[in-house]
Amino acid sequence: MPKMRYVILQQNQELQFVEMPEDYAYQLSALNLRLNKEIDKLTAENVPDLPLAVAECDSLDLLREEYSLESGLDYINRLEHAFAAIQEQNYPLISLLTEIRALQAQLEQWYEEEEERAQ
Repeated sequence: MPKMRYVILQQNQELQFVEMPEDYAYQLSALNLRLNKEIDKLTAENVPDLPLAVAECDSLDLLREEYSLESGLDYINRLEHAFAAIQEQNYPLISLLTEIRALQAQLEQWYEEEEERAQ
């Protein structure tokens, strides 16, 4: 079984838990910090609210039913969809989308390789 890490995100008082392949967890955290740094520069009306990465850990036991794990690929797909929908005119949004899509492609390949190994 591949080694996973967990990225904990916080949005207001809500926590989100994203399960990432160990080699990509740092990339998600770094991407999240960069997006949070740049999002205030966007002038479009439909800019999504972003959670902030607050922690990473090697193991995670969720003790409350209202919390669930989201796969890294599901999270990055949702993020890509939200940023692709932004109608931005004044900021080079394509650079942020390129970073999101690069991690998305890496995760898609990782999950495909893991699926092949499991067969």
